[in-house]
Amino acid sequence: MSEVTDLIARYKAGELTLDELAERFRVRKWPVVKRPQPSSYLEMAARAQEDPPPDVPNSFDDVTSAYAEGGLTRQEFDRLAEAVREARRAEQSEQA
Repeated sequence: MSEVTDLIARYKAGELTLDELAERFRVRKWPVVKRPQPSSYLEMAARAQEDPPPDVPNSFDDVTSAYAEGGLTRQEFDRLAEAVREARRAEQSEQA
């Protein structure tokens, strides 16, 4: 279990409110798991044949998995996704 899945489980158990969970997401550092964009049509075609990369623990992948498995409603997912976007924007402005 990752920190993110643990926080979501605590929210679902009633130990955290959605506001508290979103605030925790807002202040944590999120790993970037983007692959570089393909530079040619051949790379795009080759990538289309690959299996998707594995989920990265403690990343936004854990949030999307919780939503896909029915552990979060669309509204909860949207609220948490916005908190993660805010965290990433804050991190980028610190680096600038």
